[in-house]
Amino acid sequence: MQVLFVHPNFPGQFWHIANYLTQKIGWECIFVTARPEVLTMPPGPVKTLFYRPEGGASEATHVCSRTFENAVWSCDAIYKAVKANKNIQPDLIVGHSGFGTTLFLRELFPRTPVVHLAELYYHPHGPRSVFDFRADLRWPTRPEEYQRARCFNAMVLLNLQNCELAYCPTRFQHSLFPQEYSAKMRVIFDGIDRYLFHGHGERLRPPGMPRKIAGVEIGQNTRVVSYVSRGLESMRGFDIFMRAAKRIAKEYPDVHFFVVGSDHVSYGNDLDHVEGKRSFREWVLSKDQYDLSKFTFTGILPHLDLARLLASTDLHIYLTVPFVLSWSMMDAMSCGAVVLGSATSPVQEIIRDGKNGLLANFFDPEDFATKALAVLCDPAKFRPLGRKAEEMVMSRYSLEAVMPEMMKMYKDAQSSILSQGS
Repeated sequence: MQVLFVHPNFPGQFWHIANYLTQKIGWECIFVTARPEVLTMPPGPVKTLFYRPEGGASEATHVCSRTFENAVWSCDAIYKAVKANKNIQPDLIVGHSGFGTTLFLRELFPRTPVVHLAELYYHPHGPRSVFDFRADLRWPTRPEEYQRARCFNAMVLLNLQNCELAYCPTRFQHSLFPQEYSAKMRVIFDGIDRYLFHGHGERLRPPGMPRKIAGVEIGQNTRVVSYVSRGLESMRGFDIFMRAAKRIAKEYPDVHFFVVGSDHVSYGNDLDHVEGKRSFREWVLSKDQYDLSKFTFTGILPHLDLARLLASTDLHIYLTVPFVLSWSMMDAMSCGAVVLGSATSPVQEIIRDGKNGLLANFFDPEDFATKALAVLCDPAKFRPLGRKAEEMVMSRYSLEAVMPEMMKMYKDAQSSILSQGS
């Protein structure tokens, strides 16, 4: 069985699934990506294929159609790269619907079933609109952003039309998609790698020894608070976190904050409002006085270092607007961390307040600080929440838990395309 995984941003959501299928099931998996580092990767069980788009959107391209233009160029590059490799004859194609990954592959493999990860469908206005939610807090959303939102979904819809089956990681994400496609869409989480995200950090530290996290020595009695986001930006509530952290540090001075993430803004228009600053982080820090000796900004951490941090933290704080749920929250829960999350739809789907974690109002840094201080003052009291979170991930969201559902979807996709020819 040969499976072709297609995602421009290696390793994406498919790498651990491809590894599982290769090592546990014995399938041949090929990962097609636009990330050039695959060219220097040593040979491994999952084969890789690099593609490079030959064009893309320019300043002359209408702002509302640039995402679609770039996706079409990716479709073309993927088609050419796969066509040039005669060893690729997939029995199944799995792609990300937002990037146009598989659209042209139908021309090469018309009888090969296609499965899509349907990550997000944008709503310009209303209770499910990330734009309206964000605008309430900081700055007005520009008219062209609402216009672009109506165009973001074009390639997603083409891929939904083009695939046999699609899946969303959460029920919240599934609820965003048009009802017309519900018959071919399922809710299956990506799967957490429990081999990596559990048991590191605290369990590796001899009793009575100080913690060393991301190269920083932490005193035996110092509380550790972690915050993780691919980009330190408003969509993931970085500014709210910092305002909460200031009060936390004032009322509980023996604390250290580890902030993981880059200065890259992945979502939103933060950089249009930073008043000449180089990053949203720099802008946030310029708006108040912070004792930065209590903060370590690590940048992006390797997975093992991130696992050690999350397993060593006394409290993990996670915020997001109603949007794609970050893996980092689930990774923290898998490590047994006590998680304080924003009371927004994707988070509330996973965290039950007071049962397997804590929730606070996204818009209220004081709410976050008050609940964080309660944990830091008595970590043992709240540790059962972390244990419940770990148990939940293991039973419902780990790779081992979701792979039977994933395998059934793959087989159903194959049956679907066979029935079309009968």
